[in-house]
Amino acid sequence: MTSAVLRRQRRATFTVFLANGCGIGGWAAAIPELKRDLALGDGQLSLVLLAVALGALLTMPFAGVLVPRLGGTGRLTRLSILAFVLVLIWPGVAPSLGWLLPCALLLGASNGLIDVAMNAHASDVESRWNGPLMSSFHAAFSLGGFLGAGLGALVLHLGASALVVLLAAALVALVLALPAALALDEGDRSPVSHALRLPDRRVLALGLIAMGCLMLEGAMTDWSAVYLGQVGGASPVVATLGYAAFSLTMLVGRLFGDGIRARFGGPQVIVGGALLATLGLALAVLLPAPWTAILGFALVGLGLSNVVPAAFSAAGQVAETPAAGIAMTATAGYLGFLLGPPLIGAVAGQVGLRGSLLLLTLIGVAVALLALRQRKA
Repeated sequence: MTSAVLRRQRRATFTVFLANGCGIGGWAAAIPELKRDLALGDGQLSLVLLAVALGALLTMPFAGVLVPRLGGTGRLTRLSILAFVLVLIWPGVAPSLGWLLPCALLLGASNGLIDVAMNAHASDVESRWNGPLMSSFHAAFSLGGFLGAGLGALVLHLGASALVVLLAAALVALVLALPAALALDEGDRSPVSHALRLPDRRVLALGLIAMGCLMLEGAMTDWSAVYLGQVGGASPVVATLGYAAFSLTMLVGRLFGDGIRARFGGPQVIVGGALLATLGLALAVLLPAPWTAILGFALVGLGLSNVVPAAFSAAGQVAETPAAGIAMTATAGYLGFLLGPPLIGAVAGQVGLRGSLLLLTLIGVAVALLALRQRKA
């Protein structure tokens, strides 16, 4: 493959991550408005987020089967990103919790499929590139999240509804995704059915690290705006800035991630990042006023920015094959990302959102200790 063709594949994959992040950012901005419009309690909202998680878990096992049948990771990525964009607006038209739950289930199903597909294709592009690229792809997702949340804040500032927020995010995501999807090549045709296996003993610790970090990331996506509004007393517009700050600092960290890992090493990046994320969460718990909490969420984003890419790289080195190591670690990580937000909602229903954030802080401490133990091993 010529370098020009490979660069085109890198740009197309980057843009798919960007489009997916934009959609998720729009969803994060719309959650508080949906909660108010439908008068949902914290426990009811946790059911909605659980439906998103269950939807993803239903489709993820089929990704490995679909890859060879559709002709490769590129083709699955093309179809799944377009499906995600189309389904994104459906929660906005739900008139009640009973309708919102199946819409959330479908949203999670489409997002779970694109999550597996685009990461599998990114791994294929990275292997052909013969150099680290994963941090840059995840930076694109973070940039998309920042743009989607910022767009949501602007639309809410103009007095629009959650439906308009989701429509705006879906439109931007479609404009980004359509040409990128058409540019993707077939990619890797081998099945990835092993992607959802539990990690073996060699990568178990890395899988737990990824699970903890992505649990924090999922909580920031779904609960940061709600926390700022409910605990910090922020306005709807200011509340969306929590996820925007988180996404922006994660973007900055990932833009420099490959160089940072090359200089300091993956283990040091994992330990330092987990400690910084824990500091940010503690700040938001102790000082929940809007701007101090937003600063805390920004530190969480910076700390988490390169932990998962570093864990994926380490798993690829210690496992039998790089693909197997990344797949097993990703399985645990995605489980944390999907199940973390509804877990936080369930805890919030018992002890409040501030207590839920304290739980996240303890998870950050556990990740840092586990990473420190791995570094010494």
